[in-house]
Amino acid sequence: MPLNNLLVRFAALRKQTEYICAPLNPEDTGLQPSEDVSPPKWHLAHSSWFFEYFILQPYKSSFTPYDPRFFTLFNSYYEGAGQRTIRGNRGDLSRPTLDEILRYRRHITLEVSSLIESNTLSQNALERIELGIQHEQQHQELLLTDIKYILSKNLIDVALFDIGECLPVKKGDNPIVIEEGVYEIGFNGPGFHFDNESPKHKVYLNSFKLSAQLVTNREYLAFIRDGGYTNPHLWHQEGYHWIVEHNITSPMYWRNDNARMYTLNGECDLPLDAPVTHISFYEASAYAQWAGKRLPTEAEREIATPKLNVGERWEWTNSAYLPYPGYKAWEGVVGEYNGKFMVNQMVLRGHAISTAPDHGRKSYRNFFHPHLRWQFNGIRLAYDS
Repeated sequence: MPLNNLLVRFAALRKQTEYICAPLNPEDTGLQPSEDVSPPKWHLAHSSWFFEYFILQPYKSSFTPYDPRFFTLFNSYYEGAGQRTIRGNRGDLSRPTLDEILRYRRHITLEVSSLIESNTLSQNALERIELGIQHEQQHQELLLTDIKYILSKNLIDVALFDIGECLPVKKGDNPIVIEEGVYEIGFNGPGFHFDNESPKHKVYLNSFKLSAQLVTNREYLAFIRDGGYTNPHLWHQEGYHWIVEHNITSPMYWRNDNARMYTLNGECDLPLDAPVTHISFYEASAYAQWAGKRLPTEAEREIATPKLNVGERWEWTNSAYLPYPGYKAWEGVVGEYNGKFMVNQMVLRGHAISTAPDHGRKSYRNFFHPHLRWQFNGIRLAYDS
């Protein structure tokens, strides 16, 4: 990629992250109502820490840290990078202030921009900058989901963005039919990909069908009214214990006996024809059982991608997050990015209305623990031919 294009992309990336946070009050940016949610000002700082630690430190001559304490405060989970703030304690950091974090961001943006403009970077350095861009795009999506969770705890209704949460599902020819055979999955070709998307490899698939549409709120409401949350035969044992323990009776953000829903644009009537969203793997699997179908595997979902409308919601698959045959993590500390999470998590495919533009790929593997549902997760059903 020409350096001027990289510079433009980097500048736009940094502005977009700050644009997402611009409507927030300073008080909003330090809150952490759940261990799974990070304060917005932490995202602003961590995405800058990533560029400072992984790009400026190794590739800028006469590098000097902006503030050495930030290397501990805003390290997320990289054990090889030294000490870090425990994830659940990120909301305890009243200092540095939001203003100081924004100054830190401006400094890192200028330093990285200057590094790109110098036209002296190796191919490895340019690839690391691309990783930094992709990493910050992930945090832009996390910002949207975390901000939504944070503001949903307010008694005062807050409206920030309309990202299309209430739009009806995209229609398509139903069903999608995939014939039995040997297929190849995984990344192949030029361009960026995360290490967990490779190597490309062969899989055997039985013939199957896949719904062209995501499951809607209307359809999921029928599952609820039919006693879906009280029928243990539909659930994994762990999932049923989870809904009982936490009194889960509907998707996250449904309110007023399932008549209303909270969105990033404020509360609204439940949009019946929009894709059901913010559900766990357990709920997605139980719904599929109730509907007499199943969730697709990630291989099935990848092979069917060219025939599908994508980009509405992340879609739970019935595949555990595991390494592909021949998988090798990146070398060094950056190798902690994906590989060490390949246990006790489930894969999601596609991408969502919250995903940064041009960030999704056919081979992209998202992953979360099966009980988590604060992301824009939905359901696409599969069934055997």
